[in-house]
Amino acid sequence: MADDITIRDMRDEDVEHVIAVWHASGVARPWNDPARDIAFARRDAHSTILVAELAGRIVATAMVGEDGHRGWVNYVAADPEHQGRGLGRMMMNAAETFLAKRGVWKVQLLVRGDNAAVKRFYEHLGYHDTGTTCFQKVIEPTQI
Repeated sequence: MADDITIRDMRDEDVEHVIAVWHASGVARPWNDPARDIAFARRDAHSTILVAELAGRIVATAMVGEDGHRGWVNYVAADPEHQGRGLGRMMMNAAETFLAKRGVWKVQLLVRGDNAAVKRFYEHLGYHDTGTTCFQKVIEPTQI
């Protein structure tokens, strides 16, 4: 399957397809507006959303960017019909390449505490738990 896959930056016409993969794979959450996240990631050259395309169809994604100190990867997702075929590994390799080309030497990502299978996936790729706690504060009023 790897020979049939093209990994590229997403385009404007891909938005609905990317969101569909995020929902189908379970990475979308009700408190995050996926269209807003996509627009924010694509606003400048510090980040992008990579897509894997198979036979003209988007089958996997990874949002990747750098913040001036480290790289971050989010929304690593594969369409459920194509999971278990190495797409996650391909997307992480593409994300790491994106960051390395920008001189980024450290990659971080967040995994929900109860997601043991995904933790094992990233450990298999050489990632490790940093033993840190991630704090968050929403500094914008909730949109109604």
